[in-house]
Amino acid sequence: MNHIKEQVSFWLKSAAYDWRVTKQLFEKKSYAHSLFFAHLVLEKQLKALFVKKNGETAPYKHNLVLLAEKCSLSLSEDQEKLLEEVSDFNLEARYPDYKFSFNKKCTAAFTRRYLREIEVFLKWLKKEHLLKK
Repeated sequence: MNHIKEQVSFWLKSAAYDWRVTKQLFEKKSYAHSLFFAHLVLEKQLKALFVKKNGETAPYKHNLVLLAEKCSLSLSEDQEKLLEEVSDFNLEARYPDYKFSFNKKCTAAFTRRYLREIEVFLKWLKKEHLLKK
């Protein structure tokens, strides 16, 4: 059981650190990278929940909808759509074919909107799932 608590703690601490980096990247106007890190934050929070709920190591997946399903989360349509879109940020920010068109799409307004939506989701996830026994 102690091992499980350590894994959950690792994922949550790592996500908190990455959230700070997300905000710093936004402030530096590195919008695509800010959204990439926001994806990491969601991924790590979901992996913390997976470990907490299932008592086993988190899967090596980056697809946020799949991770949410593995956590048995009941998502609203808007939440599922958000996770689908943010999952795309992982690929678009990492691979050169997508990177340049993604960078053009990542304006301050576009990025700010997603960061707000992600923050709302993270608060919901924490309140409804991560803080419950």
